[in-house]
Formats: sequence, C-alpha cells, structure tokens
Amino acid sequence: MPAFALTPATAALLTIPPLLWAGNAVAGRMLAPLVPPITLNLLRWALVALLLLPLGWRLWALRGQALASLRPLLLMGLLGIGCYNALQYMALRSSSPINITLVAASSPIWMMLVGALFFAERPSWRQGLATLFSLAGVLLVLTRGSWQQLAALSLVPGDLLMLLAALCWAGYSWLLLRAPVAAALRGDWAAFLLVQVLLGIGWCALAAGLEWHSGAQPIHWGLPLAAGLLFIALGPGLIAYRCWGMGVQRAGPTLAALFSNLTPLFAALMSALLLGEAPQPYHGAAFALIVTGIVISARR
Repeated sequence: MPAFALTPATAALLTIPPLLWAGNAVAGRMLAPLVPPITLNLLRWALVALLLLPLGWRLWALRGQALASLRPLLLMGLLGIGCYNALQYMALRSSSPINITLVAASSPIWMMLVGALFFAERPSWRQGLATLFSLAGVLLVLTRGSWQQLAALSLVPGDLLMLLAALCWAGYSWLLLRAPVAAALRGDWAAFLLVQVLLGIGWCALAAGLEWHSGAQPIHWGLPLAAGLLFIALGPGLIAYRCWGMGVQRAGPTLAALFSNLTPLFAALMSALLLGEAPQPYHGAAFALIVTGIVISARR
C-alpha cells in the first residue's frame, strides 16, 4: 500500500476552511452596501480578538517570547490579518464572483513560487501535476462545464486586488510553518493566533483610517450587519484560521493550498442551494479532479 502524508483528520481540518471561506465570500457581497470593505475587515478581527481573549489569556505569560519573535509576527499579522481579507472585500466591489474565484484558485501556484523563492522549498513534479488537476477542477466549476466561457472573462481592478490577496495568503501560510517563532508560543494555538490578530488589528486600523480619510461610505448599523459580522468572525475568522494553521503544520503549505481550491466548488453548491437549483454533473467531475490533485500531491 502506498504511504500518504495526509491523514483523514488532516484532510478534515483542511476541508473546513474552504467551506467557511465560501460562506465568507457570500457574506462579503451581502455586507458590501452596509460597511466599507477595510472597515469591515477591522470590525471582523476586533470581534475575533474578543472571542479569543478567554482562550488565549496565556499570551500574557508568553509575552517575552512574543516580543522576541515580534518581527515575523508583525509580518504574519500584516499578510494574514491586515491584508488578505481586506483585499478580498475590496475586490468584491469591482469584480464578478467568477473572476475573483478564478484568481483565488491560482493559490497553489503562488504557494509553490513563494516556497521556492523565500524558503528554499523546490516543488516536485508530483506537486506540479497535482496543481494542474486541481486547477482543472476549479475551471470546470467556473465555466459550468463549458470551456468556451473562458473567452468571456475579462480582468478588472478587483481581479488584480485578489491576485495580491492570493500572494499575501501564500506568504502568510509559509510563515505559519517556517517563521522563527518561539516554540512555547507555537504550542499554545489560542495565544499564537491572538498575537497575530492583535498585531494585525493595528495594520487594519491604520488602513481603515486611510479609508475614512479618503471619504468612505457611512456604516449602516443594524441586525443584518451584526449577524454578518458574527458569522465572518466566528466561522471564516476564528474556526477557519485555527483549522488552517493546524492543517498547514501537518501537511505543509503546498498540499494545503490544493484544499483551498474546494472553495469555488463549495461556493457554487451554496449558490445552487440558495437559488433552489439542483447540483449539476460538472460539480461531481470538478470534485473528482480536485480530490485527484490532493491525492497525487499527498503520495510520498
């Protein structure tokens, strides 16, 4: 029997984030008329920090280790907290969901590129082949099984913002694995995530201040905004980041990135459910292609 680097528990951990991130994209579009995108990112992470405080209180005892690792932690807060979702929320205002998902699906390519350039991690031919299978599955969903629809796609500023977001996420994922952070801090997941969030909130606040200085739209407070904030903080924020961090530690960033390509598939299924449409055969074919890519990359 061939050996696999991927266990069922790790696969489950890496499947939860794309499911929640698909919901995050839907929520981001729904909240766009209610709050400016960078302010939405600030409010989201402020709420995540409040949720984390009862779990990550040991950060105070580990403050010495945090200060010793301040530089990489600041970079992780900038890329994973301050930039990624803010860029995504901004992109949703000027680009179509299909374009955004297509650009985000290039994440495995950027993950391999960042690993090779900054962490001396050369991708294998197996990882390259796995990426091709995974991207083929994503394209199948985005084109609804008709490759001719690719010719109708056009780039807008939001697509470029999402490309930058994908690069930020690749850098953040590699830092989760390779950043020189004290072992005691890494060993406490809540404290480790809390320090990233607290430092990231500083970047978020700076960006939100610039957003308001440039004349942002007013915030429409109410139950829809409160419910949306609670969802994106608890699900795509706290739970997804925790699962992603554990999954990257177990499987590595390159293999984990292939799971992120499940996001457009989940998004398509959510849309079908909300619209009352039955899943189509290409959904099953796309799922098979994405899983094939994951299996190829997981083989030793």
